[in-house]
Amino acid sequence: MKKYGMDRLRNVILVGHQASGKTTLAEAILFNAGVNNRIGRVEDGGTTMDSSPEEISKVISIDAGVAFCEIAKTKVNILDTPGYEDFVGQVLSCLPVVEGGVVVMSAESGVEVGTVKTWKYLDRYRLPRIVCLNKMDKEHANFEKALADAQNQLGAKVMPIQLPIGQGESFKGVVDILKKKAYVYSEGGKFVEEDVPANMKGAVDEYLQKLVDFAAETDDSLLEKFLGGATLSDEELRKGLADGCMAGTLAPLCITSAGKNIGVHQLMDSIVAMLPSPRWRAEIEVRTPGSDAVSKGKTGPDAPPTAFVFKFLSEKNVGDLNYFRVFGGEVGVGKDLLNSNLDTTERMGQLYFVQGRNRVETDSVEAGDIGAAVKLKATRMNQTLCDRANAVIVPEVTYPEPTLSTAIVAKTKGEEDKVATGLAKLKEEDPTFKLELDAELRQMLLSGQGELHLDVLLARLKRKYAVEVEMVQPRIPYRETITAKAEAQGKYKKQSGGRGQYGDCWLRLEPLPRGGGFEFVDEVVGGVVPGKYIPAVEKGVREAMKEGVLAGNTVMDVKVAIYYGSYHAVDSSDNAFKVAGSMGFKAAVLKAKPVILEPIMNVEVLVPGEFMGDVMGDLSARRGKIQGMEQEENIQKIKAQVPLAELHRYSTSLRSMTQGRGVHHQEFSHYEEVPHEVAQKPMAAAQAARSEGN
Repeated sequence: MKKYGMDRLRNVILVGHQASGKTTLAEAILFNAGVNNRIGRVEDGGTTMDSSPEEISKVISIDAGVAFCEIAKTKVNILDTPGYEDFVGQVLSCLPVVEGGVVVMSAESGVEVGTVKTWKYLDRYRLPRIVCLNKMDKEHANFEKALADAQNQLGAKVMPIQLPIGQGESFKGVVDILKKKAYVYSEGGKFVEEDVPANMKGAVDEYLQKLVDFAAETDDSLLEKFLGGATLSDEELRKGLADGCMAGTLAPLCITSAGKNIGVHQLMDSIVAMLPSPRWRAEIEVRTPGSDAVSKGKTGPDAPPTAFVFKFLSEKNVGDLNYFRVFGGEVGVGKDLLNSNLDTTERMGQLYFVQGRNRVETDSVEAGDIGAAVKLKATRMNQTLCDRANAVIVPEVTYPEPTLSTAIVAKTKGEEDKVATGLAKLKEEDPTFKLELDAELRQMLLSGQGELHLDVLLARLKRKYAVEVEMVQPRIPYRETITAKAEAQGKYKKQSGGRGQYGDCWLRLEPLPRGGGFEFVDEVVGGVVPGKYIPAVEKGVREAMKEGVLAGNTVMDVKVAIYYGSYHAVDSSDNAFKVAGSMGFKAAVLKAKPVILEPIMNVEVLVPGEFMGDVMGDLSARRGKIQGMEQEENIQKIKAQVPLAELHRYSTSLRSMTQGRGVHHQEFSHYEEVPHEVAQKPMAAAQAARSEGN
C-alpha cells in the first residue's frame, strides 16, 4: 500500500453528544473520498464504522470505529467514537493516538452535555479541534443560536470559517469565508462553485475581518504587517488560522448536513488544512519499565520503534486484533518487539490498515500511522510495543470508575465459572467495567458505566461465550448500629459429661460517631475474667457484628467494653468465651435501641436547563437531598445525596426524563439511618430469608 510520510498523515477523532451525527459524517467522508460507493445509514445497520451485532441491533455506536481515506493527497485516519456516556472508555482510549478532533454538534440542539464533556477530554490532551455544526438541514436548525452556544460555553475561540446558505429545509450549501466562494449542492452530494449570494456578502465580510484580526495576532511579523495597513495574503491568513488552531486558541467552525452530504467536502479540506500532522507531536511522555518517573520520548521515523495499543478486539471470524499507533520508527512484518508492560517479546505477524469491518494488508506501519496486528500472544490494549534496547512505556489511559452496579445470576445453574471466564475475556476489550463476588451480599456484582453498558456486556457474553445471565436488583449493603448505651450478660454454660464449657462476660455498648468503626476495651479488674480469654470475647463480638440482630447486616460504629464476668478453672476455654462474647453482644444490642443504616450516594447530574425541574423533583421523590446547583449557560449541574436503594436503574429514568440528554455520576458518601417505614422492608426480607433457611 502507498506510503505517505508524517507530513501527509492526519489522525482525527470524531467526538460529540449522542445522536449528533458522527457516524453518518464519517460515512459521508469515506464516500466522498471514494472508499465506499454509498453512504451507509445507521438505521439500516449498513455503516462502515458500526459493525458489531450490538451496534446494529441498538442503532448506536458502541465501539470506536477506525477507517482511513485520502484527502488532498493526505491519508486521514478517522476514529469515530460513541456519544453515549456509557461508552466513554472508547473515547478515552483513542485520545492518546490522535493529533486533532472534530467536535460534532447538532444545529438543532446546540451545545449539549456530551459536547461539553468531550470538549474537556480534548482539553486534557491539548488537542487542536474543528467544530462541525451538523444537521443544518433539520427543521429546528438555528445557526446563530448554535454558534452563540458554542462561543459562550466552549470558548470565544470558536469562529466560523463557513456560513450556511439557508437552514432547515432550505439549507443547500455553504459559503467559504476565506475563499469568498459559495458551494451550492444538489442530490448525491454534488456541488457547484458560485459567487457569494448578494444577501450574504455583508456577513461574509464581517466574519472575514474577525478571522484576519485573529490571524494577525498569531505571529509578530503578521501583526506588524497588519498594523502597518498591509493586507495579509491568502497564504498568510490560512497559516495564521492553522497556527491558532494548533496552539489551541482557535476552533474553526464548519457547517454540514452529513445525511444529505452537504458541506462535507469543505469540512474534509479544513481537516487537512487546519489540523496538524503527527510531526506536530515531536515528543510524547514515556516512562522506563519499573519506574514511575515520566520523561520525554522522541517521535518520528528516526526515533526507536514505539507503538501504543489503544484497542483490542476478539471475534471468532477475525481472531485477536490489536489496533496500534506508531509513535517512533516503523513496525514491520516479522519484527520482534518488546511488550514493555509485560516484559515479553512479540513477533509481528500479519499487519493491516483497518477500514471499519474490513482490512487492507500491509508489510509495515510507519511513524505517525495507525494499524492493526493479529494473533499477538499476550498483548492487549493500553500496552506498549517497543525496541528492547530502548524500552519505554507510553502512559496507560486512566478510565473512570463504574457508576452503576447490578447483580447477575447465571440462567443455567452451575455456569457461574463460565460467566466469570467470559467476562474476564470481555474485560480485555473493555476495561471500564468490574466484576466482583460480594461475600457479604452473596451476589455476583457487575458494575459498569450505565445500564446500556451492562446490557451490551451481557449481550456480548451470550453471543461470544454462549452463556446467559439475567440482571437482578442488587441487595443493598445495609448496616446496623445502636443509638443508646446498654449492658448485658453473655453466659455460656454447657455440661455433657466429661469436661464442660463455661464462659461468662458482662459487656457495655455505646454508640460511636458515624464512621467511628469499632472499638473494644478491656475494663476487667481483679482478674474475674483472665486476660487470656479477653481476645476470645472480642473475637465473639466481631463475629456477632457481621450478622447483626435486626436484618442480618453488619453492625458498625459501636464501642464495646468488657467490664465483669466469671470463669471456671476447668471448664473455661477460648471457645466458651467466644460464644459468651457473641451472646452478650447480641443481648446488649437489642437493649441499645438498634437502627438500620443505609448507604447514601453523592449524585451529580448534568442536564440541559429545561429539564432541571423534572430532574430535581424526581431526586426528591427518591428521598434525595439537593446539595446545590451550578449553571454553565444551558447546562445545569445538580448535586444531591440520594439513598442507594432509590437509585436502581436511575440512568434509564434520567435518560427518559431528559430525552437522552442527561448524564449522571454517583459515588459513596456515608451511611445514614433509614426512616422507620422504609426499614420494615429489609427487616421483612431478612425474616423471610431466615424462615427459608429453617
